[in-house]
Amino acid sequence: MQIYNILLIFKGIFHKFRLQQTYVTMKKILVPTDFSPQAENALKVAAQLAKTHNCEIYLLHILEIPLHKLDALSSYNDLPEAVFFMKLAHKKFEALKSRPYLQGLTVYETVNFHEIFKGIFHVCKKHDIDLIIMGSNGVSGLKEMLIGSNTEKVVRTSEVPVLVVKKEHKAFEVNDFVFASDFKDENKENYHKAIQFASVLGAKLHLLMVNTPNHFITTTDAKERIQNFVNTSEFSNYTINIYNDLNIEKGIMNFSQSIKADLIGMSTHGRQGISHFFNGSISEDLVNHAKRPVITF
Repeated sequence: MQIYNILLIFKGIFHKFRLQQTYVTMKKILVPTDFSPQAENALKVAAQLAKTHNCEIYLLHILEIPLHKLDALSSYNDLPEAVFFMKLAHKKFEALKSRPYLQGLTVYETVNFHEIFKGIFHVCKKHDIDLIIMGSNGVSGLKEMLIGSNTEKVVRTSEVPVLVVKKEHKAFEVNDFVFASDFKDENKENYHKAIQFASVLGAKLHLLMVNTPNHFITTTDAKERIQNFVNTSEFSNYTINIYNDLNIEKGIMNFSQSIKADLIGMSTHGRQGISHFFNGSISEDLVNHAKRPVITF
């Protein structure tokens, strides 16, 4: 019995240590661009973060050449349209890279012929990207950047944190950072990514569980569940919040408004506990509807 108890203790210590080793670094930032004003807003935020944290910026423009044309060719260079749009993209890149706010930064340009979601995925893997930053002015902005279901695919399934900004930020500062979750065990890894990101930004983290009529949980149980997360790290700059509202999306936005949060974060991975918390397209809806920047893990 003593040996069994000792093994349980070591198992708990190892689990806590493993979670604390889940670090969020910010050395390589990917900015997908269609050269729109919304995309440039994202690039300006990326530039500010790059200067503060000594990051490299990877600009990605994706040319959506019809697949049946690409399949019939041995290389992209065989397609006149591809050559034309490639040259046009490089001209736009050169103009973009000459912006004063990018001076002194390391900026790489990439033109990709994949579908949007696949292109972003491959660039993240190839260059070991730490953060994706996208621009949006709401539904229309995201549809310009990420056509159709690609929005859901990138925002909700990316292995890399995705930061979506809605407007130009002359000074991107995050003092109050709301992290919304159902605080189920499968979400602990993303919680640790959030606290590391908050540490990088020097932000206070407001841990939020939204209570709704359809998914009610008592305040005592909710606080206990959140405290279980808190106990897995040494992070201390946080508050615990249970907020009642008609649905999850409204609860997150209304709470964030009440404290004038600078950033909303949420976990989008998981197939069990988190799936009911973000039932349907909560994460996509928040990205589209929230006036504040949103980051998904």
